[in-house]
Amino acid sequence: MVEPMDIQQRLAALGAAIPEIILPGPGLDLRRWAVIACDQFTQDRSYWAGVEEVVGDAPSTLRLIFPEVYLEEAGRETRIQRIHSAMERYIAGGTLRSPGQCAVYLERRTSWHERRRGLVLAIDLEHYDWREAAQPLIRATEGTAPERLPPRMAIRRGAPLEIPHIILLIDDEEDALLPSLGRRAQERPPLYEASFMGKAGSLTGWALDREEDWAVLAGGLETLARRSLARYAGPSPAGKGSAAERPFLYAVGDGNHSLAAAKALWEEVKTSGAPAAHGGRWALAELENLYDPGISFQPIHRILFGADARDLTEALAALPGFARYPAADRDRLSQAVKNRGAGKSRAGILSETACVLIESDAPGLLVSSLQPLLDRFIQERNRSSPQAPVRIDYIHGEEEVFRLVAEAASRPGGPPAAGLLLPPVQKGGLFETVARSGPLPRKSFSMGAAEEKRFYLECRKLF
Repeated sequence: MVEPMDIQQRLAALGAAIPEIILPGPGLDLRRWAVIACDQFTQDRSYWAGVEEVVGDAPSTLRLIFPEVYLEEAGRETRIQRIHSAMERYIAGGTLRSPGQCAVYLERRTSWHERRRGLVLAIDLEHYDWREAAQPLIRATEGTAPERLPPRMAIRRGAPLEIPHIILLIDDEEDALLPSLGRRAQERPPLYEASFMGKAGSLTGWALDREEDWAVLAGGLETLARRSLARYAGPSPAGKGSAAERPFLYAVGDGNHSLAAAKALWEEVKTSGAPAAHGGRWALAELENLYDPGISFQPIHRILFGADARDLTEALAALPGFARYPAADRDRLSQAVKNRGAGKSRAGILSETACVLIESDAPGLLVSSLQPLLDRFIQERNRSSPQAPVRIDYIHGEEEVFRLVAEAASRPGGPPAAGLLLPPVQKGGLFETVARSGPLPRKSFSMGAAEEKRFYLECRKLF
């Protein structure tokens, strides 16, 4: 007779585990402890200087992360050593405490949304693969750039703690699982209530630490896994087998490169002989429902340093059905980009002296056709003019694009900058698109405004 699986086994089959959560201890100022994801405000040093000022000498996750705005600076190894030392100091000095083995139900409030639900748990990296043809339980929604992994791997390698900004999405159109867990969690007092700096809102977390709670989680995920097998039947992105050979249970909504780095490091550790129970096999992540009313998808705009509006317009002229029109000013350009015209997608190109609206009848998301053209333009320009390279960055919020374009223009003799405003992104159909066609181009969408991004708060010991 086959014994029924226990709850932990059921969760393991779903690529999930209940971790031992580590939190800041009583009396710590959570406003100074919690800081925004390291890949935000990558062109705004003043933001991070403001964070430094708020944090001061208080215990803070700022000491446990590497803000990407500083990645190109000298002294990377020294900074990573300081991160690891701070982790060890916080562990040894009693800064951190553990409420025990639990998942954490979350409710986030911001100026944009009254409530966004989430669940912190551990996910099994054996069930994740970012390669385009892969069909694991956990799939990348955007392209992964392997050259971006080594710095993230270096931070995780040898670190005693991990702090997540990874968000995984589930395809729960009925929005049933997280609300049901929330009702159970809120029968007890919260683990913590935190107000974040700036306009980032607040977060409350409740422990789900009973087996009956975990059984509800396992049952809900099993239902979604069965549904995915029925929903996403058809050819795989590689054209081999069926997209429904395995459930597509989780889509990476945020932190794609951090998750890919964790996976690469786990493969490295596993090859060296680490046991299957090694802490590096799992990654702490927040689970959210794609259809949660508190989740909105925003475009991620582009800015090209070392290029002007004319360069950018010519680079994108190869888009299917390309057309261009002058725009009177930035406000009208912004509004025109948001309004899809006669079945065509629109984007905006701007510099300090030019505003150009472009249209294309490219199928699917415009960024899928646009990003390869940008990559080709940058590669060709940098090969032909290495003394004046073009560099791209990905920007949350059009006001930040406007600011950066104006800032570049204010530097006499400096390189120009051209901004690219992208149209709104619809979140419905994300799972089906990825199941059929594989990951979207990198930086295709953002979950909410920049200030709504995940703040570091919960930790987990890696060893």
